[in-house]
Amino acid sequence: MYPPAAFYFDLASPDAYLAAERVLHVLPGPAEWQPVLARELGLGAGTSAATAGDPPMRERIERRAHALKLQPLRWPDPFPFDSSLAMRVATYAKSIGRTVPFAQAAFRQAFAGGHSLEDPDYVLIAAAACEMHPTAVLRGAELRSVERQLADATQHAARTGINDVPSVLVAGRVFLGERSIDEAAAHMREAS
Repeated sequence: MYPPAAFYFDLASPDAYLAAERVLHVLPGPAEWQPVLARELGLGAGTSAATAGDPPMRERIERRAHALKLQPLRWPDPFPFDSSLAMRVATYAKSIGRTVPFAQAAFRQAFAGGHSLEDPDYVLIAAAACEMHPTAVLRGAELRSVERQLADATQHAARTGINDVPSVLVAGRVFLGERSIDEAAAHMREAS
């Protein structure tokens, strides 16, 4: 039996998009997908999203997407974008058991489709792709309990030592960055 694992992400992070495309295939066991607000994780938090306006960062991410045989990256406009609404919807999706399909659809809207998730229409398109009703999604995103769950998850992640996304937590050990998923997988196998 594999130790518990969790995948921490923010839908505004292109590195988290790359990780989300791999994590289900690379980790040998299940991982809980946990939405967090990267900009609130602490020192240096959200660096992958915040520095993606840099041409070298964009080129690195585009090369990595190509190496992973993903669709060519299309950068949302504006980028970086405010992911607050999308992350509340991801938290709502988690409460109804749809975190993974919603996150994958939303990441693809942003980084394969080139659509800013600051625009509620693209968040709703991602939600519709995993059979989430738009009215329920908008109401769920506005619930104080959902906002509190997202804030609590973000604070818990920061206390655990997660200071940016993507991160994978395996049995108390943090693996930061998309490329560390292979190391997290090896750690899961060793710890089982």
